[in-house]
Amino acid sequence: MPRRRLSLYYFFYFTLFGTFLPFFGLYMQGLGFNALEIGQVMAALIGTKIIAPYFWGWLADHSGKMMLWIRIAMALATLTAAGLLWAADFWSLLLVVLLFSFFWHGGLPLFEAYTFSQLGSKKVDYGKIRLWGSLGFIAAVLLLGWLFSHWGLAGFPWVILALFLLLSLVTFTLVDQPDSADQHADTAKTSLWPVLLSPIVLALLAVSFLIQFSHGTYYNFFSIHLSEYGYSTQTIAGLWTLGVVAEIFVFLAMGWLLRHLSIMLLLMCSLGLTLLRWQLSLWGVESLSALLVAQLFHAASFGLYHAVALHLIDSLFNGALRSRGQAVYAATSQGLGGAMGALIAGLTWSIGGALLSYMLSSLAVLLAIMIAWFGLRRLQV
Repeated sequence: MPRRRLSLYYFFYFTLFGTFLPFFGLYMQGLGFNALEIGQVMAALIGTKIIAPYFWGWLADHSGKMMLWIRIAMALATLTAAGLLWAADFWSLLLVVLLFSFFWHGGLPLFEAYTFSQLGSKKVDYGKIRLWGSLGFIAAVLLLGWLFSHWGLAGFPWVILALFLLLSLVTFTLVDQPDSADQHADTAKTSLWPVLLSPIVLALLAVSFLIQFSHGTYYNFFSIHLSEYGYSTQTIAGLWTLGVVAEIFVFLAMGWLLRHLSIMLLLMCSLGLTLLRWQLSLWGVESLSALLVAQLFHAASFGLYHAVALHLIDSLFNGALRSRGQAVYAATSQGLGGAMGALIAGLTWSIGGALLSYMLSSLAVLLAIMIAWFGLRRLQV
């Protein structure tokens, strides 16, 4: 099994995230965009996650050629991302972002399904492959932070284009393994809805939406919140990096955790620690020690929950629905949950600041805990 090549895909995919999240807003600011325009472009970047995963998942499941559609999506993402080289006004940049993000965001859920199909009975090893995505994110933040601070952000579009090209090239090193003839025939007559509307799946998707929604305050305002309390840019960057490092250790330990602990115990631990994280971020903002602990809990709020959820999705959706199952999870959590979390966090922060925003995030997690306890506790995986 080509684990190194699987790892390379995650590495370059999340290197792109580590480039966009810290630096895209600054790049647009340098182009003369105002705060509203920057927010709208960023919303477009996230919003395509709502529809793109299902569209590409449907194509993959109905053709039985998952890797083919991953290659097509990444090739089109590379071609359309080249538009960043000339898009300098709001409308042209918005169009370019909508195009490449539609292709880009369609690739990951397919690749998650492909990875699980390659792992077979060794799905517990997923974390060891996925951790390379976290390493890519860290590499981008640290290396490009240094590069852009010395040379400016004029080269931002070229960096993005180069990373998309590398990501696309990686897909051609992986073998397409189409479904068997019987399974492919079953795909056309296998409906997603009976599985999707089952109480367990609905509960899992609701929990996933709420967890991602609760991160809206963190992703939008964590840095701003800390800067208001006098923390330096270097300290803030260090805290962000600590969170990603923590998730790496979870991915490394995920195989052992899945072999020795129940999936429900891991799920409830991730939810409980997420709740504690938001409360520490709110009430412990004046204590660096409290913030360090809160950032270590990123291992639970993102790393542990994501690994558990993917494991459950892969178990609940059969082979004929594997790609669409991952797509529905991505669209519900990262797409809808992420977009709604970002929008609502902006509203609550403008009305009630950190108190209202973090309390709403905590309330979302409390609701997720209740849904998980009553809707998933009989889950057998």
